[in-house]
Amino acid sequence: MNAKHVSVLLNECIDNLNTDPAGTYVDGTLGMGGHSEKIAEKLTTGRLICIDRDASAIDYARERLKLFSDRITFVHANFADTVEVLDELGIEGVNGMLFDLGVSSPQLDETERGFSYMKDAPLDMRMDRSEGLTAYDIVNTWSEDRLNRILWDYGEEKYARRITRAIINKREKKPIESTLELSNIIKSAMPSQALREKQHPAKRSFQAIRIAVNDELGAVAKMAETVPDKLLPGGRLCIISFHSLEDRIVKSAIAARENGCTCPREAPICTCGFVKTLKSVYRKPILPSEEEIENNPRARSAKLRVAERV
Repeated sequence: MNAKHVSVLLNECIDNLNTDPAGTYVDGTLGMGGHSEKIAEKLTTGRLICIDRDASAIDYARERLKLFSDRITFVHANFADTVEVLDELGIEGVNGMLFDLGVSSPQLDETERGFSYMKDAPLDMRMDRSEGLTAYDIVNTWSEDRLNRILWDYGEEKYARRITRAIINKREKKPIESTLELSNIIKSAMPSQALREKQHPAKRSFQAIRIAVNDELGAVAKMAETVPDKLLPGGRLCIISFHSLEDRIVKSAIAARENGCTCPREAPICTCGFVKTLKSVYRKPILPSEEEIENNPRARSAKLRVAERV
């Protein structure tokens, strides 16, 4: 695995975790281990649980973090299943959790993974290559309406219908097999003014298909709804998102726990039993600095939300 990767909002995450050297922490999206390395450096008798659904990322990070092997447990799993992972490890509560929802640079850059619209590769896009659904399956077997919906919803692609129709027309003649083939089909469906935009014309569509392949929004929703119960009082939850839909899910999940009781205002007593369990540390998300964006353009859309268990 190519190790070229820069951790987004690294210092902001580490500062907001308020790391206790004897505490227990979770990096639910290990990736190349940049965030985990900084957390592990602060631990003495503490413990760090590193989770990732990409087995090759775990292999790389295990080597990178070998100096801290006495305080790290690596787990191959989906971050959506963090609560189940902690239960299996017999961990009742943790002092902090970090989730970076972005795709790591090596995954984007490694041609054979099929994430890139700039390099030719089989249509794959799986974070966990042991799972079944691939981009090939979506592009070649999903209905026109279903394809259009993910391009519109997940990619926020205003030319979704035109692109979907072009895909259907091509696949009726022969299966669409490679990333560049798909990228060229997308470009062919777009009007000339769209092709003059700064970003690549296939970027939004590839993002949408990747999200669908990996059920990323479902994973984010499950994680955001469940992991706060594993935080100890005063524990911090840090979540970095790169997509407006992800950020909306995270924001709503925090707000629901921050607001507490969901009973109607006119109810004489609380019957829902839902109590306030989180509070936002900041009113607005933390954004990358201009310097960080200049050094790492992929950080441009990042938003960090921080909440604390009460």
